[in-house]
Amino acid sequence: MEEKRIDPLQIIGFFLLFLVLMWMMYNQAEQMEQNPQATETEQTTEQPQSQPVASVIPEITDNTPLTFTNLSNEVLRLSVRSKGGVIDEAELLTETNYLDEQVFLVQNQNTDFNLRFSAEGQQYNTRDLNFTPISENNRLTMRAVVGSGYLDFVYTLPNDGYRLNFDIKANGFSADSDAELYWSQDGFRQALSADYENRYAQLAYQYEDDKVGTLSAMGDDDDRDKDISWIAYRHHFFSMILIPEKSFKNADFVSESLIDEDDSDASEFLKRFETQTDLDVRNGQLSAAFDWYIGPTDYNILKQYDENISESISFGWGIIGWINRYVFFPLFGFLSGFLPFGIAIIVMTVIVRLVLSPVTYKSYLSQAKMKVLRPEITELNEKYKKDAGRKQQETMKLYSKAGVNPMAGCVPSLLQLPVFLGLFYFFPVAFSLRGKSFLWAEDLSSYDAVLDLPFNIPFYGDHVSLFPLLASIAIFFYSKMTMGQQMQSPQPGMPNMKIMIYLMPVMMLFFFNNYASGLSLYYFVSNLITIFIMLVIKNYIIDEQRIHLQIQENKKKPKKQSRFQRKMEEMMEQAEQQRRSGRRR
Repeated sequence: MEEKRIDPLQIIGFFLLFLVLMWMMYNQAEQMEQNPQATETEQTTEQPQSQPVASVIPEITDNTPLTFTNLSNEVLRLSVRSKGGVIDEAELLTETNYLDEQVFLVQNQNTDFNLRFSAEGQQYNTRDLNFTPISENNRLTMRAVVGSGYLDFVYTLPNDGYRLNFDIKANGFSADSDAELYWSQDGFRQALSADYENRYAQLAYQYEDDKVGTLSAMGDDDDRDKDISWIAYRHHFFSMILIPEKSFKNADFVSESLIDEDDSDASEFLKRFETQTDLDVRNGQLSAAFDWYIGPTDYNILKQYDENISESISFGWGIIGWINRYVFFPLFGFLSGFLPFGIAIIVMTVIVRLVLSPVTYKSYLSQAKMKVLRPEITELNEKYKKDAGRKQQETMKLYSKAGVNPMAGCVPSLLQLPVFLGLFYFFPVAFSLRGKSFLWAEDLSSYDAVLDLPFNIPFYGDHVSLFPLLASIAIFFYSKMTMGQQMQSPQPGMPNMKIMIYLMPVMMLFFFNNYASGLSLYYFVSNLITIFIMLVIKNYIIDEQRIHLQIQENKKKPKKQSRFQRKMEEMMEQAEQQRRSGRRR
């Protein structure tokens, strides 16, 4: 019986795909507490949302009462602390985390914002200053005495939306030199899988000519750049983005992972982000204006702003990012506008596979041609088994005479690769999937565990997700079909690659067990549709007997070689002559 082996080109394709997946896993690459300030006075809760009101908590710091002043609209509530004049709490009123608790981006002093400057011969750190609140409608001024004058932090929150104005104004005093601004944040865990969420927690910034820089999503990193137009602390589905009115000349960035390596799901925080930069002080005037976005990392919201802050989302590089911005996001947004989200994923999968069906046809046609030539290739392998150079030369001549391109099966796969990678980037950053259920999956942006294991399997996890399991089974049958077409007789030095049929499903199982169930749902449905399309092509479209007759006709026709083919044949002949002359010596 003929031993089945995979085409070498197929090996290269799978190896490249494996490398791409590993690279994305590398590059790409926790839990919040309830609001401790829930004991605010009855006066605060009775006010209209757009009216900030100071509420005093019985806590004394340096003999000065510590107060908290609220600003809120329909989607965002801010609590500003008198000590330091900074945001003490930032609560997203319409969002909850995986524990069904309210989402806080700032709470329990996980954020530090400090302005360091000197004035009248004295050094100041705003985190040490006591500010007095002055509230007027949706505008809050925090005022601290500095020398012979005062420093204002002014917060202006609109009636709707996640973006507020933040101004720094000095009055009655002159700064001695440039001021130093420091901003850090420890990002809370909000999702079921801390490891998965941490892969997409990343510091991003725009610099120079609208270039976007990012720090490593997988570990600790630091960087320095100039002409910074915005800085984004992205903790997967939620972000704080600082947008200066005037770009920072230079800034230093640090990203540090806070995940517990021994028990990641016990981690409270994902990453610590830090930024340090200077504020220009001209003629002693200390002033600066910013906008602050505090809200979801939602492409549909971020793209409404002019500063290009939607680029803080990882869409992928080059054509992959283009496909996500202009194809997948608009298409899925349209479908999910009138369909349940799980059904929208299935319909989008059908559309993508139908669009790619001509590519699938070309790939299968190439496989069918190679299958028809297999007996002749086997004969050449046997005839020239002791002369590898001559065997390769005669095989290329056979391909040329038959009008078959052995690379034709790889080209369709390469054309599909940007789509595959685009979806790999799309599902983890699709905010609209967050919290949406389908069948047994409670959250399409997280894994769909159907069984919790009493132990942890390295690289797999402590649970079994069903959609990746179904997708792996579908990939197994798809691999059996495609590799069955490409299998050929044994060749010297070629290992038995039958194991690839089993390796790909196992890779899928391990890679996607902790990934978004929406992504696994797509690959499951996609492989089912591809199998169906290939069965239709095989049984109703492609006639192998006709292909065989066509190949025989092609052999009879004089074949005009291209310049490249002639050059390759000449090089192979020269190599063969050199090998033979070397053997004579």
